[in-house]
Amino acid sequence: MAALEKATGDVVLKFEPFVLHVLCEELQDAQLLHSVAVNSGFRNSGITVGKGGKIMMAVRSTHCLEVPLSHKGKLMVSEEYIEFLIHVANQKMEENIRRIDRFLALKPAAGASSPPPGQAETHRPVYRRRRKRRAEPERDAHAAPEGHGQEPEPESDTESSLGIFADMTI
Repeated sequence: MAALEKATGDVVLKFEPFVLHVLCEELQDAQLLHSVAVNSGFRNSGITVGKGGKIMMAVRSTHCLEVPLSHKGKLMVSEEYIEFLIHVANQKMEENIRRIDRFLALKPAAGASSPPPGQAETHRPVYRRRRKRRAEPERDAHAAPEGHGQEPEPESDTESSLGIFADMTI
């Protein structure tokens, strides 16, 4: 408490739970890891797929704590309340450790997708850019040389390009 009384600025008691970001090669791996995370108590976990097909699985929880204790050097709460907050923060830390232990215990049991023995692993991008097929335009003397024309438009059928999310459960 003596250090808190000597503070001249703002003092905040803060607890942040475990966060883990995992780059996954396959969407199925991310989905499996997501279910393990949620079953371990990390309810704020999620999967993000970037434009380039990068699959990121984030293991997160919501049991944070952030409480201002002083403002501009003036203590805003009682010593009794600070002791209560420390008790709450310690309980949150214990819960955080239990969730991490559950996550680590469930992760090996879930396994990871890997190719069958004897087969080489192939990298399959999640997103493939689709282009409309265009008929070869009739060329005249003023036409641009082959390969130097306008780039084809991306396919506008969003339903088919979002088919990857059909089996995803979040």
